[in-house]
Amino acid sequence: MFPFEMDNESGVPLWIQLRNRLVHLINSGYYKPGDQLPTVHAMASELSINYNTVNKVYVNLANDGYITSIRGRGAFVNDFDSDMSQEHAQAVEQVLDECIAACMDLGLSLQDVAAAMRKQIRKTEKSQVSDKTPPTRS
Repeated sequence: MFPFEMDNESGVPLWIQLRNRLVHLINSGYYKPGDQLPTVHAMASELSINYNTVNKVYVNLANDGYITSIRGRGAFVNDFDSDMSQEHAQAVEQVLDECIAACMDLGLSLQDVAAAMRKQIRKTEKSQVSDKTPPTRS
């Protein structure tokens, strides 16, 4: 059984709730690199949601590098560590450590830092989506 519960009261679109849950499950190690995710049809059926909603999530996760979809075989979790050189991974870690330390110097708890980071990531994602929206014709 897939660990996900919809929150109809949150105001967050269902596809984003599902995407966030899958990202969490990948980042937390529930799904490990190389693991196959449930098929789009299986997940849609199990969660009683539209196939297109799940498909949108999988396309988004693939675009963001979390998974690789192989037609006829399924969707598989990517290994971020193998995609990044050790030197690059250490540089990313250092930047994140400095960011966390700076936020804590401002008086934020780790939970506050995590919440602020999630908010900023959502804001950045929205601006990237709006940047990709084709201009309307006048």
